[in-house]
Amino acid sequence: MATITAASAVMVPGSASAQPTVPIGSADAVAAAATASALVASRPAYLYAGDHEAFVAHPVISAGNLQYVPYDRTYKGLPMVGGDFVVLTDAAGNAKYTSVSRTQAVGEVSTTPTITAEGAEAVARKQLRSVIRVTGTRLVVYALDDAAALAYETTVAGTGSDGPSLLTVDVDARSGSVLQTREGVVHGTGNGAIDGSVTINTTQSGGTYRMLDPSVTRLSCDDFATNTTFSGPDDSWGNGVGTDKETGCVDALYAAEKEAQMLSSWLGRSGFDGSGGGWPIRVGWNQVNAQYCTPNSPFCSSSDEHVEIGHNQAGEWIGSADVLGHEMGHGIDEHTPGGISRGNTQEFVADTYGAATEWYANNPNDPPDYLVGEEVNLVGTGPIRNMYDPSALGNDNCYSRRTRREEVHDAAGPGNHWFYLLAQGSAGNGQPASPTCNGSTVGNPLGIQNAIKVMYNAMLMKTSTSSYLKYRTWTLIAAKNLFPGSCTEFNTVKAAWDAVSVPAQAADPTCTGGRATP
Repeated sequence: MATITAASAVMVPGSASAQPTVPIGSADAVAAAATASALVASRPAYLYAGDHEAFVAHPVISAGNLQYVPYDRTYKGLPMVGGDFVVLTDAAGNAKYTSVSRTQAVGEVSTTPTITAEGAEAVARKQLRSVIRVTGTRLVVYALDDAAALAYETTVAGTGSDGPSLLTVDVDARSGSVLQTREGVVHGTGNGAIDGSVTINTTQSGGTYRMLDPSVTRLSCDDFATNTTFSGPDDSWGNGVGTDKETGCVDALYAAEKEAQMLSSWLGRSGFDGSGGGWPIRVGWNQVNAQYCTPNSPFCSSSDEHVEIGHNQAGEWIGSADVLGHEMGHGIDEHTPGGISRGNTQEFVADTYGAATEWYANNPNDPPDYLVGEEVNLVGTGPIRNMYDPSALGNDNCYSRRTRREEVHDAAGPGNHWFYLLAQGSAGNGQPASPTCNGSTVGNPLGIQNAIKVMYNAMLMKTSTSSYLKYRTWTLIAAKNLFPGSCTEFNTVKAAWDAVSVPAQAADPTCTGGRATP
């Protein structure tokens, strides 16, 4: 099973003579932490580490025989935005790869600001149409661009051009210019499905039953109106009517439990957060929508981490396997290195988890496919996204420069298309045929289990500079490590990216003679 060792972050000083602290965990995790600590203490050139930098190790993430050790870094004691990296080791503790966000040294950066924090907050406020509150400001070294800069990082809550916004704004602490903005509100729309007569895991206390999973910490289904878990005198739930909230909770909790089983069985991950836990699902949001709520989001029913399930235009709750799996997928993304994926990749990443959940559940009332939200007619137009032919629903099949600038759900098209080609091939392998952007034929599909395994292991190399281009490299490295001695799977990953026009990168590994090489 996937585990995250129960250790707090460990500071590894810049001096190579520092004694590393190893977290308590499995033997593989201990070996990985020791290897990573020694590697980082040696300050290899590819870390582009200067004299003023120190490294902060986070708990080891185990995925089968592979171990991932995430790191952040500081500069003169200030957090460095964009200084993160991940060390990958095998079961023996041998370093296999290091995923590094930086591509050059930071150099000398003045840590004395010339504008005030209040001035930076004023700049951040101007990025939204209206502001409810400022949730926090801190001084950082911004290193996501080629030239590093001292910056104030401010998060503002309010309304932007696309609706509710929790926007993090990095403002140059010397010039007052905006260096970057990052949206913290992530949500998707989807169609609900009535899964029929199903078995769900619940909890009994005395004569009362609750819709609380006994094996995944904090995973429950609640009434949105009261934030209380559905309970009753017997273990029979719902009436099969899609407008009934308890019935909506049956669909949502069933889907979440199937996703948790998929994470364990297919990926070796323990729970949604990687350490056996999840978060509540709340049915009854009065919106034609569903959303994953990060902690302290001002646009959610409470300040804790949870998922909110709304309804379709007919008033039916939309907790289908692919919709619920998508929203929980945002949470998985948040709880892997680098946080929520960037570069307009977050929605395609979540869609892959929705598809994998639907396929793992294999419910006859919601047959597995590669349509997103197909079971209930949400807004009168059928499915919302199509993974085998995104253009059929108005999204791009092919990656281009405009993908980074599109609305995040529209930008999911190329990634969804890649995932379908990876899992099913261009001929469809029993599913619909899928066009390619280069006229190629993508053969030797991996199937959805291996496809999501490649996706997940790529996410464990994710840094704060994630993008479509980085995901191409990370998925190729994942295939190299997951299928040693074989080029077949590696070549399918590569062919699928080529087929959706995501170009080759200098960091891509190669595979010759049956073996992948860096």
